[in-house]
Amino acid sequence: MEIDKIKSNAKINLALNITGKTKKLHRIETLVAFIDLYDQIFIKKIKSKKHHILFNGKFSKNIKSENTVSKLFEILEQKKLLKDKFSIKILKNIPQKAGLGGGSMNAANILKYLIKKKLIRISKKKTIEIAQSIGSDVMLGLQSSNTILTSKNIVQRFKNCKKIYTLIVKPNFGCSTKKIYSQVKKFDKIKLSQPSRKMFYLKFLKKMDNSLEKIVLNRHSSLKKVKSYLSHLENPIFVRMTGSGSALVSYYSSKKQCDNAFKQFNKDYKKYWCISSKTI
Repeated sequence: MEIDKIKSNAKINLALNITGKTKKLHRIETLVAFIDLYDQIFIKKIKSKKHHILFNGKFSKNIKSENTVSKLFEILEQKKLLKDKFSIKILKNIPQKAGLGGGSMNAANILKYLIKKKLIRISKKKTIEIAQSIGSDVMLGLQSSNTILTSKNIVQRFKNCKKIYTLIVKPNFGCSTKKIYSQVKKFDKIKLSQPSRKMFYLKFLKKMDNSLEKIVLNRHSSLKKVKSYLSHLENPIFVRMTGSGSALVSYYSSKKQCDNAFKQFNKDYKKYWCISSKTI
């Protein structure tokens, strides 16, 4: 059977506001970009009574048997949308509990693949419903282009935005999204209700924030020190946490600056994972 390869790019939240809460979830608005760090997914049809899902690679440790990918296939089976069974092998290059959306993007890209190959036939509306039932980030990964999610849950995509160089660093601990959101005490004013390309301009991004960052930095004082260190490393445009953490991102307009910062950070923080990358 032929094996297909899929790239599953990490996402970063350039900015994130908490604007309210429903009975179950917080309402957010966010500016999202994708970077050239990705997990590799190998997928093929198999003759079996069940799907085979396997994770390997540096960041595959402690992934539970119930995960975003298994949840996707469970939903597709319940809705009787799949005729075949699949072997899914995922090489994990994206760290877990970092705010980089690794698991959510895996599910999104597999769903996108199944639709593109006409292995399932569903409407755009149904696709979004399935994505949302897996996890709130999943629908963001249905296209790997700059994305604005409004507080009304409307998604707008923007292609060919200016590329930004990013130094991404993560400590040897992760953050539980559920725990971080449970500590949100106040809400932000809505700022992204009229999505536009200008919102991805550096001048606009510099004025924005990640509302979850203060919560994470207060819980982890070591990250405060790292953010301060990054703010003075090769003169970044700004430094901001992505998602609910624990990864911090330094943004640069120059590849040389970003690569120099990567080298210096590696020397000074040997226990941290870090990568020099850019938006795609």
